[in-house]
Amino acid sequence: MPEHTVETLGGGFFAAVSKEHRFGTDAFLLAEFSAAKHRDRVADLCSGCGIVGLLLLRDFQPASVTAVELLEDAHSLALISKDLSGAENFFPVNADLRQWRSPEPLDLIVCNPPYKADGAGLKSSGAAAALARHEIECTLGDVCAAAKRNLKYGGRLCLCNRPERLADCISAMRENGIEPKRLQTVHKNASSGAWLILVEGRLAKSSASFMKIEPPLIVGSGRSYAAEHLKGAANDAKNPPNDA
Repeated sequence: MPEHTVETLGGGFFAAVSKEHRFGTDAFLLAEFSAAKHRDRVADLCSGCGIVGLLLLRDFQPASVTAVELLEDAHSLALISKDLSGAENFFPVNADLRQWRSPEPLDLIVCNPPYKADGAGLKSSGAAAALARHEIECTLGDVCAAAKRNLKYGGRLCLCNRPERLADCISAMRENGIEPKRLQTVHKNASSGAWLILVEGRLAKSSASFMKIEPPLIVGSGRSYAAEHLKGAANDAKNPPNDA
């Protein structure tokens, strides 16, 4: 079991995190943007400690969430989170998304992928951080190919990334038969440039080119936004699970 602490998410959900595998505001933004439906079968690729899947279960109650993660330590944290949260329909899987196949077609895939292309800028120190932030073992093309392989027709892929990767996101989606349908930019304030993009595409045999541009999302400081979305966390913190 990796050394970890427990973050209270509210609503009876808890996330085990470590120094190498934590989560940020982008996890909350991606979960909210993707808005899983009650009957959806969902997969979270590059799931890390499982935070996006846990937030989807907390806020939208989809039928199931499979959390696919390459790194064994991060996968172990997701297993701990499953037990602490009593989430019977949360299924952490230790697998390479480039080979992973769902046993049944999925309605929704979400992914918070590595933001930096391999070779772009200085690599993060530490193997786990480098894999999480740079496209060493997983590219946008790999994510979209996994979505094509596992989504049902009409199923959705929702990604978050840095604004400078928007063209790469759209290109990777279209190369895999996923038509970009919705885009939202995220800003710290009304006068600042976007620091994050949220993109949704749909898998279809044929699809007209049409993208809805959502109003810009103003979140203030990431810390304050995340705090607002920790529903009931204060009450849960008074009665933490035994592992905490």
